[in-house]
Amino acid sequence: MDLPLPDPAPVKEDVLSFSCDQCDKETVHKIAQLLNPGLAGACVDNTTGLFRGPASVAVLIRKEMVDYITPRSETFVAETMAQGDGNADPAEEASDDPADIVSDIVDEFARSKRNFFSRVSAWILSDSREDKIDDFVQEMETNAFWPMDRREVIAETLLRNVDFKNAYHCSMKFESEQQLAEHRDSCGFRIAECTNDGCRVKFSAAHREKHDAECPFKILPCEQKCSESIMRREMDRHCITVCPMKLMNCPFYQIGCQSAFPLCTLEKHCEEFLHSHLLYVLQVIHKQEASEEEMEQRAQLLEKSECQKELSEALDVRSLTMAVKEQEAKMKKLEHDTVISAEETCYPDSLVDQ
Repeated sequence: MDLPLPDPAPVKEDVLSFSCDQCDKETVHKIAQLLNPGLAGACVDNTTGLFRGPASVAVLIRKEMVDYITPRSETFVAETMAQGDGNADPAEEASDDPADIVSDIVDEFARSKRNFFSRVSAWILSDSREDKIDDFVQEMETNAFWPMDRREVIAETLLRNVDFKNAYHCSMKFESEQQLAEHRDSCGFRIAECTNDGCRVKFSAAHREKHDAECPFKILPCEQKCSESIMRREMDRHCITVCPMKLMNCPFYQIGCQSAFPLCTLEKHCEEFLHSHLLYVLQVIHKQEASEEEMEQRAQLLEKSECQKELSEALDVRSLTMAVKEQEAKMKKLEHDTVISAEETCYPDSLVDQ
């Protein structure tokens, strides 16, 4: 007698029924940005040559577009893999960037909406077409016809459908809501916000370091090693204009000094190189009137004069030239007075009268 067969065990349902499905924020935004230009192109090409504008069909074509690209994204990867030959891995040959794939799908839809005039004329290749598309994109953005947050909802679905390598969204599943909640707090695709003051960018947590490395609001030490800390987006302006460590040519560059140094050391440079600056200025003042030896002697006399401090504080050609001329005038008068005094000593008035 045959033993009764045990009742078959109940078929176990998939216990991993709680999916994370969080997506790469940057890629979602990139895909969402493709939708308005795609819609604009479809609307413009659909109404070209007719007595109506692209705005008249925008609502209808937007619905048709969403109805087309969503199921198309579900079958795109499977069709791409099926079209590959038996030896190659189609998944490797196809682009794995979801934005590239969605761009192709959007282009497919836009081509399907071209009217007869668009198909048979040179309209598709004309600059006027591109201008009209750009204008209509701007019009839709201005009027918030298709807001970014709504486009991003669609973009998330498209991304999950075409991301066949699971590189741009989380494909993990869990047995319970609690496990899913715990995972979401640490998922690399969870939404994170920049902590730099003034920055409102949101991104996937996995890209925090990447964003931080390029965030225009991040405060950084001056690239030229001055003591200030500057916002990244202000760094170039700071370094070029007000940074005390920016390199500058000597103010006496045009008359001979070839030195370059940080702006903050200008006074020190002018003090240390006073002698050479004096020689350059004397050559300009006297030109061919004096020899190099005489120039050297005049420079030494000026350095030893009472106005040496005033001369060393002259920070440009004009101010040093004026100071030198003034001092030379004083020295010349002093020489003249000295000669007169000597003559009076040698030839007193009493002798002259006799």
